[in-house]
Amino acid sequence: KIANFLIVIHQGSIKHFQDKVDRYLYHMRLSDDILLDVMSRFQAEMVKGLGRDTNPTATVKMLPSFVRSLPDGSEKGDFLAVDVGGSLFRAHQVKVFDDGKQSSQLDSKFYPTPKEVIQGNGAELFDYIADCLLDFMETKNLKHKKLPLGFTFSFPCKQTKLEEGVLLAWTKHFKVRGVQDTDVVSSLRKALQKHKDIDVDVFALVNDTVGTMMTCGYDDQHCEVGLIIGTGTNACYMEEMRHIDLVEGDEGRMCINTEWGAFGDDGALDDLRTEFDRELDLGSLNPGKQLFEKMISSLYLGELVRLILLKMTKEGLLFNGKVSTALLTKGKIEMKHVSAMEKYKEGLNNTKEILTELNLFPSEEDCIAVQHVCTIVSFRSANLCAAALAAILTRLRENKKLLRMRTTVGIDGGLYRTHPQYAKRLHKVVRRLVPNCDVRFLLSVSGSGKGAALVTAVAYRLAAQRKQIDAALAPFLLSLETLREVKNKMRTELEYGLRRETQASATVKMLPTYVCGTPDGTEKGKFLALDLGGTNFRVLLVKIRSGRRRSVQMYNKIFAIPLEIMQGTGEELFDHIVQCIADFLEYMGIKGARLPLGFTFSFPCRQASIDKGTLVGWTKGFKATDCEGEDVVDMLREAIRRRNEFDLDIVAVVNDTVGTMMTCGYEDPNCEIGLIAGTGSNVCYMEDMKNIEIVEGNEGKMCINTEWGAFGDNGCIDNIRTKYDKEVDEGSLNPGKQRYEKMTSGMYLGEIVRQILIDLTKQGLLFRGQISESLRKRGIFETKFLSQIESDRLALLQVRRILQQLGLDSTCEDSIIVKEVCGAVSKRAAQLCGAGLAAIVEKKRENRGVERLQITVGVDGTLYKLHPHFSRVLQETVKELAPQCDVTFMLSEDGSGKGAALITAVAKRLHNVGQK
Repeated sequence: KIANFLIVIHQGSIKHFQDKVDRYLYHMRLSDDILLDVMSRFQAEMVKGLGRDTNPTATVKMLPSFVRSLPDGSEKGDFLAVDVGGSLFRAHQVKVFDDGKQSSQLDSKFYPTPKEVIQGNGAELFDYIADCLLDFMETKNLKHKKLPLGFTFSFPCKQTKLEEGVLLAWTKHFKVRGVQDTDVVSSLRKALQKHKDIDVDVFALVNDTVGTMMTCGYDDQHCEVGLIIGTGTNACYMEEMRHIDLVEGDEGRMCINTEWGAFGDDGALDDLRTEFDRELDLGSLNPGKQLFEKMISSLYLGELVRLILLKMTKEGLLFNGKVSTALLTKGKIEMKHVSAMEKYKEGLNNTKEILTELNLFPSEEDCIAVQHVCTIVSFRSANLCAAALAAILTRLRENKKLLRMRTTVGIDGGLYRTHPQYAKRLHKVVRRLVPNCDVRFLLSVSGSGKGAALVTAVAYRLAAQRKQIDAALAPFLLSLETLREVKNKMRTELEYGLRRETQASATVKMLPTYVCGTPDGTEKGKFLALDLGGTNFRVLLVKIRSGRRRSVQMYNKIFAIPLEIMQGTGEELFDHIVQCIADFLEYMGIKGARLPLGFTFSFPCRQASIDKGTLVGWTKGFKATDCEGEDVVDMLREAIRRRNEFDLDIVAVVNDTVGTMMTCGYEDPNCEIGLIAGTGSNVCYMEDMKNIEIVEGNEGKMCINTEWGAFGDNGCIDNIRTKYDKEVDEGSLNPGKQRYEKMTSGMYLGEIVRQILIDLTKQGLLFRGQISESLRKRGIFETKFLSQIESDRLALLQVRRILQQLGLDSTCEDSIIVKEVCGAVSKRAAQLCGAGLAAIVEKKRENRGVERLQITVGVDGTLYKLHPHFSRVLQETVKELAPQCDVTFMLSEDGSGKGAALITAVAKRLHNVGQK
């Protein structure tokens, strides 16, 4: 009982002294509410540092590191690294093995950093670094090798590229003259050039924090934050490029070196700084700067403890008020003393021993109080560090738009490594402040030197990959000269198709449509229209009103055409079409009416009159048998007779391109060209009858359906066809046919992209070299995905989600490459389409015999309407290749269906005029 009583008294005594210190250092105890407030202040500083306009006044500089990619395990080779910034200077050789195990080997040598060097002039510092590196290379027998070098320089630098950095300010007791505001890489290169017997290429400048993140990222691909808590303190993380105003471009991510040590230099933390913080700052080498670092890093915590103990002693609260020389000597208490005194398992022994060495001769109560001071000071450091780190983790989670995020923080630094309680405290507070983040803390084993070598290795890998990707996409980059050649070849093929003697062998068939007029506003009545051109089939009722209240009203219903019908027999296809017509007539309540009908049939037909169309060949995935060479109007009439439920007056068979031109011509009489850029690709235009040798008569005009999709089937554009185009063609339903369409239309662009992605994956440039089952499936990469992926508003995270929907597990870097591939394929398609269209408008200008042509092109098609860049690139190409033509592009609203009705109405009007 007595023993228990004495223990209780002793514990009470300890609690009493701890309470006394708590009251004395009340302002150093930070509640969670205060930490959340610090977290939000730091978030605001991050935003300020990332903005171009606000960065100059920001204390947290958020410096772009130009490190754009984390290691992916495919890096390999021998690399050198030097590491400047701590108490020792280090040289490393890093061997990175591409053995599938992500293994590496590190050999290092440490050199002292003499005071006369770190406080001398710049030339001396960089000569010293070069001398040490030379010594290291001699030791390791590396002098004969040409090796890339990563330079870890642990001070705030403004970088404009990976291998360049201007020193903003010295920290950590470094005060080298003539280096600030200069490029440190250039200085190192000059020093290395003095040694003619070594050949070293400084490839990357890396902050130690970035190096730590890269080292840990090599072992854990979830690592996207680096943290140093040692002599200095700093953090870096992978930021979305679209948020970094200081760097051009918005694709991908880049590591941002926050340089958070300066947080509070503008007074943002003044309410949290104590009298001791202010006194420590005034006595430092850089008063008023790096205030956050002075509250956190091991360089200053020992001094902070000394200042607190000195004041407490002067006030008679410690050591019987006796102030020893040790307490008056700046720097006498170091972080190693603070760490040792917080080893609670060893009781007060360490504390008593250290204080005795400092000639303080403490009582037990003194030891308890001093130990508690150390605890409060180091705990505050961990708390503040946790708040700023929590701000970074929250930003990462919000960037990714995740409710819950898993990530890894790579961490290094003497305070974190050696302090007995620090790591546990930091982890606990971070997890409390960001409960929606599952954070793993990974201690960097090899430190920032290995990280610098890995940055260099990643940069080497990216450079090699860039070369391979550029080589794969180079054939898609068409020069102006090449596009002019395409335009000229198209013009030649147009002429072949119009001439009697060459038409039979021409690839661009230039089919007469027997549409000889455009709407004049007098058309009126009710018309039926059918629209067959893709996987959906539409039936429309179109009411046209003439006169002052001129208008077009439409009612339509969409029906699916199953694959087995598309690729079955012709009889089955037309029976299905008639079934859809019957359903529509019943739906509209007009089954008994005998209405004039226009049939939009979006496949190449040879017409002998406006109501006769012989199918030349199927396109767009259709393969119905017994149709090619047959009159599709007769086939439709026979199917209607077979059903024997209604009769229709089939007035016109119309290509969708012609329908588009007529729809726009109803609004703009200057519209004499129709363009479809969607599932298929085609153009029609009003040609002078005198130029159409295959039709009798020289008066007036007739619309020509070019069927330009077959351009190149004779090999005339083989010079611009890539191996991917050939693979797509060979795997299609109609190999060797519609080659131009297969390079320009929506049905094929996604498939071209898929072939490129397979090739790049085989080369190990995508998806970690793994070709997924989904990527092997023909048609999996639909053209709509190109439109989505290329959207300017779409962040890479959303691109990754689209790829994940396709079963492709992509990294951020993969997403950038996929987006680039989509861009190359769609841009080429738009340029080729523009080159073909330039040939048509130039022909129209020459037909009219004018110096300058004003003309409108009616356009329809999902590729033109929905793709974010296709229409712009197409228009720019036409303007470039046909500079004497002012071309207006008019989007067709419901072109082909409404157009069929209008053609039917015009044909009826012209027929009635002829009868009269």
